[in-house]
Amino acid sequence: MIKVVASSVTTADWRMRAAEFPGVLAVPGRLMFGLFRPRNKILGGVFAGKVVEAGQDVDGFAPGDRVFGVSGKGAHAEFLTIAQDGAVVHTPDTITDEEAAATPFGALSALVFLRDFARITPGQSVLIVGASGGVGSYAVQIAKRMGAHVTGVASAANHLLLRNLGADEMIDYRAEDFTDATNRYDVVFDTVGATDFKSIRGALKPKGQFIPLNFGMKELWQALWARFHGGRRIRIGVSGDRREDMQLLAGWLSAGDLRAVVDTVYPMADFAEAHSAVETRHRKGTVVLRMSSTEAKPAAPAA
Repeated sequence: MIKVVASSVTTADWRMRAAEFPGVLAVPGRLMFGLFRPRNKILGGVFAGKVVEAGQDVDGFAPGDRVFGVSGKGAHAEFLTIAQDGAVVHTPDTITDEEAAATPFGALSALVFLRDFARITPGQSVLIVGASGGVGSYAVQIAKRMGAHVTGVASAANHLLLRNLGADEMIDYRAEDFTDATNRYDVVFDTVGATDFKSIRGALKPKGQFIPLNFGMKELWQALWARFHGGRRIRIGVSGDRREDMQLLAGWLSAGDLRAVVDTVYPMADFAEAHSAVETRHRKGTVVLRMSSTEAKPAAPAA
């Protein structure tokens, strides 16, 4: 049993709460998560906190341990339970609970999409669309760690943040069309649904890959078509929540090789305001909830 100190509000939480499922997923999404109202009234899939009780067969954790991870649901609460072999690991002493809660959703998504789907290799050129957001801010760091030349797409106000996260180049989408390039990128990772395969195809190298975080039936068909026609491809998939990957991220955080990016910390009383911030799709990093009645506090300067 874990006493939750902090949790993040992700795009998944927003979509489930508001039934904002993209494209053809609108109907099956409502059937799965609630036709007229959310079937699961306690949202939140990511947590950070402290172990308060442990079963007699638990040998990896003990009361008092700081932990963080992925619960899948129910993390926007004071307490939750999770299996010891689930996606839960010890929180590094070098980070706060808010930073820990800000990490799993974005960092796991970025890790799996870049490592397992794109299979980035050193020296490749990678474009991250939505590079300052909850997934993009981790994608920049992880792609750079994998040895790629990273270009981040974000508003000019966020370019200093991207530079500090390791981006080699930045594009202001408000002033420049990032799809207007020829044979430039080995991989384009769209974390926010700002483009599509048809629009970005010309910016890919002859064997380049487009990796959309969000996809529907159109992308499924395009991925199948591209697979049998060679050349540029679109790859789609869904990231999992593996404990081994959480351990890898915890090691990077502890060593200072990965930085948690927190936009704003809200108290649970301002839950609605936190969701509104996520719905704008314009934020630096991750929105975090703190399970207390204290006033909202700004995060440390992201830049």
